[in-house]
Amino acid sequence: MGIDLALLWAIIILFGVLMYVIMDGFDLGIGILFPFVPAKEDRDIMMNTVAPVWDGNETWLVLGGAGLLAAFPLAYSVILSAFMLPLIFMLLGLIFRGVAFEFRFKAEEHKRHWWDKAFILGSVTATFFQGVTLGAYMHGVQVIGRSYTGGPFDWVAPFPLFTGLGLLVAYALLGCTWLIFKTQDALHDRMLQLARPLTLTLMGVIGIISIWTPLTHSNIAERWFTLPNIFWFAPVPVLVLLTAFYLLRLLRQEPHAGPFLLTLALVFLGYSGLGISIWPYIIPPDISIWDASAPPQSQGFALVGALLIVPMILMYTAWSYYVFRGKVVSGEGYH
Repeated sequence: MGIDLALLWAIIILFGVLMYVIMDGFDLGIGILFPFVPAKEDRDIMMNTVAPVWDGNETWLVLGGAGLLAAFPLAYSVILSAFMLPLIFMLLGLIFRGVAFEFRFKAEEHKRHWWDKAFILGSVTATFFQGVTLGAYMHGVQVIGRSYTGGPFDWVAPFPLFTGLGLLVAYALLGCTWLIFKTQDALHDRMLQLARPLTLTLMGVIGIISIWTPLTHSNIAERWFTLPNIFWFAPVPVLVLLTAFYLLRLLRQEPHAGPFLLTLALVFLGYSGLGISIWPYIIPPDISIWDASAPPQSQGFALVGALLIVPMILMYTAWSYYVFRGKVVSGEGYH
């Protein structure tokens, strides 16, 4: 029995995208939280918590895109055709955020506020259009044969726009709990104050999406609410509720790493719910990973490189976070 290369590549790409969402999510969340923290010293600390690692986080995004091109070229061409504009806006936001990140520390004092605004704008833009792309992808893509047949603005619809706003809340909570983990004193206390309303808002977003998607997509409703699937998948929403309850409870204490780990669990559970809803369709609603696969020879050749690169990225990432572990305090930074 041969190796299912399409399934293996799907796992690699899903893992890469999940790692990007987790690792760049709290980075972007810090930019989203900037308007709630006006003090320059606090903003310096916020940026210094991610300064040593932020640019390495996007390696996972590159891995996901390159893997999609190598293993599922049909999906790559269709997805880029369907979501060209929101993906361009996302990339512009990431570029703008990166430039602002570096120039902010070098700017003259009276000009620094412009780079703060650029950092906020880049973070919000990149996050919002990631969420829009996700929502439009879940909504489905019009394909005839091997070509995208929709329009350039099909993504402008209520559900994708709502998921864009929802992702802003999710990344803000990731950034907030990261800062609870990495800071202390007044900034730590400020993040504790923000984390509770963000958690409640995120639960509202999850609830609305959980109702909206099965009501508008009969195939998703059938996936979740028919027997025996309902017994297999029921632990996901139950775990979401339990994780959120424990997170809210922990925020009443003096936590450090706990809220961040629980928020990561919420993100993972949400990602799992998305996977359950659309699996095995890489181009929803009806093109599967096997239908969109590259020839086995191409997938096998690219797999050799992926199996070498992914462990190296994991080791580099783990080492960098280990080296820069601990709290970040005022006056100690990396710029």
